[in-house]
Amino acid sequence: MIFTTKAEYGVRLLVELGRQPGDRPVSLKAIAEAEGLPLAYLERIAALLKRAGLVAATRGAQGGYRLVRDPAGITMDEVVLALEGGVAPMSCFAQDAESEGRVLCSHENDGGEGCATKLLWTRVQGGVLRALRQTTLAELIGFAQRGGPLSLTAARPAELAAPLHL
Repeated sequence: MIFTTKAEYGVRLLVELGRQPGDRPVSLKAIAEAEGLPLAYLERIAALLKRAGLVAATRGAQGGYRLVRDPAGITMDEVVLALEGGVAPMSCFAQDAESEGRVLCSHENDGGEGCATKLLWTRVQGGVLRALRQTTLAELIGFAQRGGPLSLTAARPAELAAPLHL
């Protein structure tokens, strides 16, 4: 599964905002220069993050962007979903908008019931979503500040036992 640069750059933007002391806004231009990212693309990404309620913008000479919530309360699943619109391991995989977690197969020859590999791709999607849900922005900020390996925490048993909706 490949995420686009929207997810990569968006997470990098959030990490940089989270590394700032206090609650002061940071200009996208400063972040673009520090991270080597294209400013115009970063502006579009920031707009998506703002729409998702993750960042706020302040206009003016001292303006810029800042986090709206505590980094410990921002999980990567909400970031990736805000930027990518969904997580699908295969192009034929679609999230059912009417039920949380249920996935649909878009193969026409099986009436949308799912081909033989649906179980595999459902598990792949579930694993990716669990990993994103278990990773907070605070962890990524700490990792960036330490410059060392991320401490992996054991998955919570309730999340491992959560049923997959087929």
